[in-house]
Amino acid sequence: MRVMVLVKATTASEAGEMPSVASMEEMGRFNEALAAAGLLLAGEGLHPSRSGHRIRFDGASRRVTDGPFAATDELVAGFWIWKVADMAEALAWAQRCPNPMPGPSEIEIRRIYEMEDFGEAVTPELAEKEAAMRQRLERKPGLEKK
Repeated sequence: MRVMVLVKATTASEAGEMPSVASMEEMGRFNEALAAAGLLLAGEGLHPSRSGHRIRFDGASRRVTDGPFAATDELVAGFWIWKVADMAEALAWAQRCPNPMPGPSEIEIRRIYEMEDFGEAVTPELAEKEAAMRQRLERKPGLEKK
């Protein structure tokens, strides 16, 4: 199963404070351990919400709101995507994670839906299109940094 591990924002991350060299090294070792165990599929940190945007949907209507956003504890500062055997494995790894922030912080683990989780809503045609898209993505080189 795949999970998304969400690193919750703090006032420090929302202020754009960068981690220390020691914190970066410690997190790097943790990421290396995840990769060596074959669990790490992706992981990134996010800029503060002041450089973000939200789009609210209501039927055909779209409304864009520019950051920053209030309720810091509801914001995401980074994420990983892990492939684990079960939630117990995800929890065990998450508890090994170094504190991602310079003070109190929180991470949240959420299971990612797989196509089979959608049951009858996935027609054979949709399943075929999804499989073809995933194959194309696997062959595509990673996104280049600009």
